Amino acid sequence: MPLPRRLRRLAATLVAALAALLLVALLPVQAAAAEGKVAGGRLDWGIKQSFLTYVTGPIAKGSWGLTGGAATVGGSTFRFHSATGTYDPETGALTAAFSGGVHFTGHQENGVNALDMTIGRFTLRAGGSGGAGLYADVTSKAKDTGKVTTAGQARLADLSLAGLDLRGAAGTLTLSSVPATLTAAGASAFGNFYTAGTALDPLTLSVNLPAPTTPAPAAASPAAPTPTETPTATVAPAPTATAAAPAGFTAGSLDWGVRRTFRDYVTGSIAKGRWELADGAADGGAFFRWTPAAGSYDAATGALTASFAGTVHFTGMQSTDAQGSAGYGLDLALADAAVSIADGRGTLTAEVSGRTADGAVQQPARVGLATFDAGSLKPADGLLKAVELPLLLTESGAKAFGGLYPAGTQMDPLSFAVALDPAAVLPPLPDIGSAPAAPPAPTTTAAPSAAPVASAASSGSAAPMVALGGAVLLAALVAVGALLVRRRRRATGESASPQS
Repeated sequence: MPLPRRLRRLAATLVAALAALLLVALLPVQAAAAEGKVAGGRLDWGIKQSFLTYVTGPIAKGSWGLTGGAATVGGSTFRFHSATGTYDPETGALTAAFSGGVHFTGHQENGVNALDMTIGRFTLRAGGSGGAGLYADVTSKAKDTGKVTTAGQARLADLSLAGLDLRGAAGTLTLSSVPATLTAAGASAFGNFYTAGTALDPLTLSVNLPAPTTPAPAAASPAAPTPTETPTATVAPAPTATAAAPAGFTAGSLDWGVRRTFRDYVTGSIAKGRWELADGAADGGAFFRWTPAAGSYDAATGALTASFAGTVHFTGMQSTDAQGSAGYGLDLALADAAVSIADGRGTLTAEVSGRTADGAVQQPARVGLATFDAGSLKPADGLLKAVELPLLLTESGAKAFGGLYPAGTQMDPLSFAVALDPAAVLPPLPDIGSAPAAPPAPTTTAAPSAAPVASAASSGSAAPMVALGGAVLLAALVAVGALLVRRRRRATGESASPQS
């Protein structure tokens, strides 16, 4: 006997609703398995030390320069920043592209460089099987013919990730001392200075992998406002015209790398030191950032006073005295940088303290470190912004650095921005990512090491929902089945109790 139509509709509706419930319960599992976005990170690579020595040596008599905010680490390694890309935690497939590049020149004859190569926008692509490659945009000149070629994302090097399992990582994923071998395309990019198969310097990288997140519930629509009486408009009297007072501000940032050779000296083989950041200072790779700012700006005269918070503390040349106490020959702190502008001339100052490499001790005092030309600075889009202004060391600045550089030395360029409009957006800081889980030790082995920070948070929350959905669906199907059986038995006169 066919079932009543209403019962069939009830059963179909219940099953459809429960299927939808199960689908919703499964959504967190799908979100956890989806690809994640790479959000910041750094690539440290010396390319090939013999190539750098050759470029700057007595034969090529050349040089190299950094582009796109790239930096150096220890004087012999380049750092590329602001990684973006994708990561699949199920397969371990990773794509990470880094900002910044290097421009090499050398073998100059009649004002023309026979060696002229720009390399940048490095991208690591790793599959789930251990194979990987390093790609880059390259413009280079062949050493024999002088022909200039440009290649976008050429595969420069084959990378060996054999034995590494990149699956299931979250947080900071670090790969250290990854072996790199020049490809045929890489040999061509290097102007055939090296042949395919040549071993390049190993590379180290760390990328930030944010944990998967579930969508936040939709916010409830706000209730309609209760009708009130229409407000009466009032007109304030126009103010009497007076001279505009200097505008105060409370937001801003100052970016300065001090001097690249000084950073390399601190972390290099002589001083064997480091720097530490405090009081809000941040590391932008090629420069340090002091922020926030406080001060005032006079639009009529262009006068500016701006102070920026933060401390950069350099230490190096560690030694131990006869009593066994450790100390530093270099122990220099630059705190609370400030900029002042008057009559189109600017001065960079900082609170300087500590000991310089020549043994001089500097008691905490504000020192005028360098000067710059500010005649062209004008507010725009709510900001008074300076981008890479040439900066010259003063006599007092030379003394603060222990005589390492004479007065008049060109220091790293100065950039700063102050928000004259509170809604103005300050320039972003290059994202060099989190520090690697453990600093890579110098090694000559061909085996890379990985330090992925795995997270199980994405797998624990979805399982109870799946189990709950399955249990509810099963119970509902049993109930519907029992209901159908009872209706059929009633229709045929069968007893619902077991036979005696």
